[in-house]
Amino acid sequence: MAREELTRLTGNGNGECGEKDCPNVYRTASGSFIVQGDLSNAFQAPQGEGLVEIPEAVLREAIRALGW
Repeated sequence: MAREELTRLTGNGNGECGEKDCPNVYRTASGSFIVQGDLSNAFQAPQGEGLVEIPEAVLREAIRALGW
């Protein structure tokens, strides 16, 4: 799936974490969510999974974008 196929709910730049534009929340066409951000080392995730720490303000921004 390409980033262009997602609806971006947060952030105000180009979606590149190296450019201070993370974390970001995206919504897929099927209604699920994808989070882009710095990896967290809070615990070891199972193989094939990753942990991303999301500030409360980013989740609130995503909720506002959805009109919830």
